[in-house]
Amino acid sequence: MSATERLLTAGIDVGSSAVKVAVMEDGPAGPRLLEGRTERIRRRDAHTVARAAFDDALREAGVLEGDLAYVATTGEGEFVEWRTGHFYGMTTHARGALFLEPAARAAVDVGALHARAILMDPRGKVLGYRMTSQCASGSGQFLENICRYLGVTLEEIGPLSLKADDPEKCSSICAVLAETDVINMVSRGISTANILKGIHESMAGRYLRLLASGGATGVVLVTGGLAADVGLVAAMREGARGEGEAASKMSVEIRAHPQSVLAGAIGAALWGAFRARRLAADGMALAAAPAPAAMPAAMPAAPSLAPADG
Repeated sequence: MSATERLLTAGIDVGSSAVKVAVMEDGPAGPRLLEGRTERIRRRDAHTVARAAFDDALREAGVLEGDLAYVATTGEGEFVEWRTGHFYGMTTHARGALFLEPAARAAVDVGALHARAILMDPRGKVLGYRMTSQCASGSGQFLENICRYLGVTLEEIGPLSLKADDPEKCSSICAVLAETDVINMVSRGISTANILKGIHESMAGRYLRLLASGGATGVVLVTGGLAADVGLVAAMREGARGEGEAASKMSVEIRAHPQSVLAGAIGAALWGAFRARRLAADGMALAAAPAPAAMPAAMPAAPSLAPADG
């Protein structure tokens, strides 16, 4: 298989709370995202959810499983028995972030159980990383617990946070202390918007400290499920500018992308394409994409790169 041939790959990112699937085409014009799908696990069997999300993504992309040159997993996806190979999460998030935002030189991956700052070079090589401690106060699960207590949905918290006029400071050290803080705030009549803004500033401060400790500069893309939280992203931007409780005055520009949640799955699919070409060069027969009459609308392409690990 030559570098000029088109091929199809899929990436499956299995997280603690959701499964993400990306179906990609890689060819002379660069990689394109054909279909992306996110499915919450919600106490269901993760294997069943992964298979259903994978099948649905292929169907929506108009792709047959037999057409895939490589099925790559990442995160906790090693149990996926139909995978071709597995890649490290930091590697896939770095590569996926670069695809979504070619100017990015760092990513902040905010997952259900932890958050991590990943530094990479222009080719997607991971240069270093920092991760939050085992305490859940900087995680998506923590924020979801707070939402349940306040009676709001995850989709509502971002817009509500943006309406805050006097954010209430919240503990950024311990999830238990933070939840106790919220209970006290409610009893004192603090508005939901100001509570959420305070929590967002607390979380943003943790992420910015991770970036600062790693020496991040330039464009930083927020990835993971909480990248869709406009209130959290706004708090990070304000903090990086030296504003608000999360103030740190850094030389970074915080960005998010509508497909940020798919970064890990996209990166896995892209590394799968690279690996497929390497295997083909060694004589292993792999499926190549058929030439369809029309392909779905493409997303911006990033350079074809070699993986740092995995």
